[in-house]
Amino acid sequence: MRCALKPSDPAGELPERTAQSLRALAGGPISRLPQLLEAMVAVGSDHDLRRALDRIAETAASLTGARHAVVGIHDEDGRPGDLITHGVSPEAGPATGAALEVPIQVQGELFGTLYLAGKGDGEEFGEGELHLVRVLATEAGIALSNARMHSAARQRRRWIDGAASVTTALLAGPETRSTATNALTVVAEQGRELAEAVTGAVLLPHDEGGMEVVAISTVLSEAVRTEAFRGRIPPESPVLHQLHAGLAVFSDDFAADPRSVSLLSRHYGPTMLLPLRSNGRVLGALALCRRSGDRRFSHPERTLATQFAAQAAVALVLVDRHRDRERLAVFEDRDRIARDLHDLVIQRLFATGMLLETARRKAVLPEVREGLGRAIDELDATIQEIRTAIIALQQGPPKAPPGLRTRVLRAAGAATAALGGRPSVQFVGPVDARVDDRSGRELVAALGQALAVVEASPSQPARVSVVVDATAALPDGRVGVRLTVSCPDGSHPPLTWERPLQGRSGS
Repeated sequence: MRCALKPSDPAGELPERTAQSLRALAGGPISRLPQLLEAMVAVGSDHDLRRALDRIAETAASLTGARHAVVGIHDEDGRPGDLITHGVSPEAGPATGAALEVPIQVQGELFGTLYLAGKGDGEEFGEGELHLVRVLATEAGIALSNARMHSAARQRRRWIDGAASVTTALLAGPETRSTATNALTVVAEQGRELAEAVTGAVLLPHDEGGMEVVAISTVLSEAVRTEAFRGRIPPESPVLHQLHAGLAVFSDDFAADPRSVSLLSRHYGPTMLLPLRSNGRVLGALALCRRSGDRRFSHPERTLATQFAAQAAVALVLVDRHRDRERLAVFEDRDRIARDLHDLVIQRLFATGMLLETARRKAVLPEVREGLGRAIDELDATIQEIRTAIIALQQGPPKAPPGLRTRVLRAAGAATAALGGRPSVQFVGPVDARVDDRSGRELVAALGQALAVVEASPSQPARVSVVVDATAALPDGRVGVRLTVSCPDGSHPPLTWERPLQGRSGS
């Protein structure tokens, strides 16, 4: 006789069937009831899920006389997962000719199956033993349900706290953030940690179509990081079409996924590509990737990561608006200064000039008239210089983005406070003309990282020197750009970054 209770039993019947099982025990194998109750109490009070399931498997085998007991657990997506075994190796599992199978379920949700096999002398399992196992399966379902709810609650809390920390970090002033980070790097790093991934990256639209990596956080090699910045998702990629439509892309094995046409995909297995979307507009994408062979992203993880990406997109929009307000405040101050210069300073200088002109006409001595004339000329020149300054103050921001020289000088200036002095910066060759945009972004990022390393050095350097050479000869003979960050006092070894020149359009 082979006994089995199939998962298709209606959910509402489970409590009643459990009660029936206990009533049946009272009229049958009553001698085993104390052992069953003792096991139920122990499992209900044990907060260690693995230990509780071990107890259930051991008790089921003991009560029924089975040599083998297996608790097969399903993952959150309903797929077969871990095996808790008693009297049999995990590799053999339920494939040992199980003669009794009871589903582990609570309120219609299937958590796994309890298998029993190997009863002595070929004896079959009876109805009384089926009732015993049903009770244990119910207790196992309750334990799994509670553990899963606690795990889901902890996981949600982690993601919520992570999203809050991203918003806080993005809206923090520059004086509270490391010079080696920016808003996009914060999103990539926090997303990678929350997803327990090896790589987190933010992608933004490329000028020539498709998307490119603009910020990355990874535990993989520097070569992978470099390759990420040089590669991009081409416009014809099916993945890109989904992202532009505001749809997330999930893959259990990105390297073998036919939708992926990027060379970067060969490094990764389970992957999530999540649109950074706000007010119906896709700003970019957040990629969260695990190694090939790592566990797949569960359904709750996908949901939480999608919500995190939406929150990060809102935070990025808030950052832009915050910066716009700061720029507006600066322009308002400049307008006020310009008005004060025009309405107060120039008018007073002009009135002073009129008084001097009157005095010059009334002067008797030639040398006095000559001196007053020179003073009037100086006042006129000063008024012209102030008017030039007023025009400059009233002009808006330049339309063209700042060049590489400007960005390097800004990065060096931002590190002044932490280093205790402004780094000296030297440029060799036509830096802005020869270094392409992508290499320029990588160079500025490398400069930020190098300055952060020097900042963290135990021995504070007296002076830091930064050299950007656009005429450098690389080891392979090609001409490239080289960044060198050094401390002339020898307190820290030189840090070097270099790339071959790719050329720029229009140069």
